[in-house]
Amino acid sequence: MKLLLLADKESPYLWDYYQPGRLDGYDLILSCGDLKAEYLTFLATLGRAPLYYVRGNHDGNYDRRPPEGCDCIEYKLVIYNGLRIVGLGGSRLYSGGKDQYSEHQMKNRIWKLGWKIRRAGGVDIVVTHAPVRGLGDADDYAHMGFEAFLPLLERYKPRYLIHGHVHMEYGRDVARVRRHGDTTIINACERYALEV
Repeated sequence: MKLLLLADKESPYLWDYYQPGRLDGYDLILSCGDLKAEYLTFLATLGRAPLYYVRGNHDGNYDRRPPEGCDCIEYKLVIYNGLRIVGLGGSRLYSGGKDQYSEHQMKNRIWKLGWKIRRAGGVDIVVTHAPVRGLGDADDYAHMGFEAFLPLLERYKPRYLIHGHVHMEYGRDVARVRRHGDTTIINACERYALEV
């Protein structure tokens, strides 16, 4: 199965300079947040794959005008072609804005999702906006990851955690892919293709 992963920046290749067929071959599209609703609607309309998304810390406009033809998996567990996927959007609380959470709030969100994960027999993909603390995040407070994601990875051992929030151009040492135990962590900034 081929997945298209998106976050933070609209890809000119897929939007401004789109050509028919560029979305062919993708079985599922996952958005990690901070993308225009119109962009996600465009991809869901022209692609043949379902599009699941979580909210980023700049997606407050989704309340008035959510992406059309897309499914929000925020705080849910969905199963697609046998893949168990959990969504946990938002970033660290840094300015009091919508879709920002304290470490304690994110820990509670994960704890409440635990029964859904156990009932499904585990989780294969965790879709987040923010990264894991110390694994692909930045040093400034607004772009620090959540420590609460570490016990999630260690307890449930998902195959993948896919995030956004930290743009690739933030520094030379921003890794696109890294490993933590049994989990491959992918920064989906702009776009990334994943074969599962």
